[in-house]
Amino acid sequence: DFLPLKCDACEQIFCTDHIAYAQHNCTSAYKKDVQVPVCPLCNTPVPVRRGEMPDVVVGEHIDRDCKSDPAQRKRKIFTNKCLKPGCKQKEMMKVICDQCHKNYCLKHRHPLDHDCSGAGRPLSKAG
Repeated sequence: DFLPLKCDACEQIFCTDHIAYAQHNCTSAYKKDVQVPVCPLCNTPVPVRRGEMPDVVVGEHIDRDCKSDPAQRKRKIFTNKCLKPGCKQKEMMKVICDQCHKNYCLKHRHPLDHDCSGAGRPLSKAG
């Protein structure tokens, strides 16, 4: 039983066994086979642009925009930003300099490593 069906993507004719995009290796399937992933934490659809990997986009959504409680707790763990100019490192705990009393990351915690403006003698110079 050959019932001719027209593929809505490539517009070629196929039988019912081969009308699926995967069955006839449709080269135009990307035009019609659009999937919108849903965030597993907040159940919100996450828009994916053509050429982007859904897993990566959902991961970025969880890291930045997700409104679910677990995602927000994950983001707030590392909130102590290093005050050294140009450093974007964040630490789980505050690392306060004994001399200038400002917060720094582990790499810049020593007075010589962050050009300390406090009183006292610097003790270290990390690389």
